Amino acid sequence: MVEKLELAVLIGLQASGKTTFCQGVLAVDHVVVSKDAFPNARDRQRRQMQLVKAALEAGACVVVDNTNPSPQEWQPLIEMARASDAATVGYCFPPDLRAALGRNAAREGRARVPDVGLFATVKRLQRPQPADGFDRLYEVRFDGKGGFHVEPMPQDG
Repeated sequence: MVEKLELAVLIGLQASGKTTFCQGVLAVDHVVVSKDAFPNARDRQRRQMQLVKAALEAGACVVVDNTNPSPQEWQPLIEMARASDAATVGYCFPPDLRAALGRNAAREGRARVPDVGLFATVKRLQRPQPADGFDRLYEVRFDGKGGFHVEPMPQDG
């Protein structure tokens, strides 16, 4: 249960477990916003920001379930959270390109991302830091039993 208004940002490759984690852990008490929910929207970024803003203004916690590989994606979200007096929490899924490619290959239809998409994301993927404006950062890994290990993210230094 969340005690303060919160914006959670998932950060990681496609097929890294973000959506499974989101649905199993965060969707219980967060509004889920994902660009995957509106693939044909003309300006998906603008639509995402409208939904996040509306949820925060309504007093709801929000989780943004996209790759969010760099500050270019998470900075506008952090700024919006700050304007709403919401805590910002980053959930980082360390990159394992080989495993993500394998999981992605097992997907069907629109859920399967062209491999080039994973290669493009891994090139842009940056490790978030507290200096980026996050109040808390966690590292999320598969536990090998269908669940996840969530631990405070080790800081470089």
